[in-house]
Amino acid sequence: MTPAALAAQLHDLQPSADDMLGDVLDGLSRQPRRLPSKYFYDARGSRLFERICEQPEYYLTRAELALMQAHLPQIADTLGPEALLVEYGSGSGIKTRLLLQHLHAPVAYMPVEISRSALMTSVEGLADDFPDIQMLPVCADFTQPITLPAPERTQRRTVIYFPGSTIGNFETSAAVRLLRQMREEMGAGGAALVGVDLLKDPAIIEAAYNDAAGVTAAFTLNMLAHINRTLGADFDVDGFAHRARFNPQTERIETHIDSLREQDVHIEDRTFHFDAGDSILVEYSCKYSRASFARLAAEAGLRVAQVWTDPEDLFSLQYLEPA
Repeated sequence: MTPAALAAQLHDLQPSADDMLGDVLDGLSRQPRRLPSKYFYDARGSRLFERICEQPEYYLTRAELALMQAHLPQIADTLGPEALLVEYGSGSGIKTRLLLQHLHAPVAYMPVEISRSALMTSVEGLADDFPDIQMLPVCADFTQPITLPAPERTQRRTVIYFPGSTIGNFETSAAVRLLRQMREEMGAGGAALVGVDLLKDPAIIEAAYNDAAGVTAAFTLNMLAHINRTLGADFDVDGFAHRARFNPQTERIETHIDSLREQDVHIEDRTFHFDAGDSILVEYSCKYSRASFARLAAEAGLRVAQVWTDPEDLFSLQYLEPA
């Protein structure tokens, strides 16, 4: 399928600059300050995240690929034939390509991604490799309920695919809301395939979010550059620093952007003052045991029907069905 044909099928619900402005002004007005992690992902942020996945400390992608390569035939048999595959956050499409290679006659692939450039780059490559699978890109914030377009062929079931460890970026209540949204979108006979990072040595976890090359730090601080470019703000990116630490009480990485000095930031007609050491919370990365994730799924009306892990038991892919 040509880029022009894919663009014609694009279902574009990308959040507007007004949505971003409201989120940013609200988040910086709070105490403690907080900004939504979805604003990491402009075109540059998406490229930086792909580089994070290549860093030696970042075990998550390698572990997920290892488990997929070991279990893909069984995963495909479990999902069944003629599925509509809806992916939340399409990324580079490496894991999606592997899954589509093994699925039995999928009717369509529907990636839902907030970055239009990342979305179209990914789906164009997949369209070349899978000409018999309808591509239905949706540019939208997948954390908000959306009306999905209908594929040309009727699916036997809808499968929500949520790879990586993104479910861990949500606090418990928000994660439950997102899983409930999946349950609604998959329907009574549908399923979800969710990547879940497992609890392990905190030193391994912390290293993954503080790579020696500084790629994760650049990714984190790119949020400020994204806000500057989109909203005309004047964050001095060099005046802030990335900080990611594992909190053993909450079993999660907590990522902050810290002000290195006293400074003011202007957005529209608002001024936000920062003292040295003031921080903005920008991301959680929750880690789960099998039991704790099963409890989370149950709160959303889902049951864990199958779990696949990599050989080192670092990462899991969990198959969920309506309870």
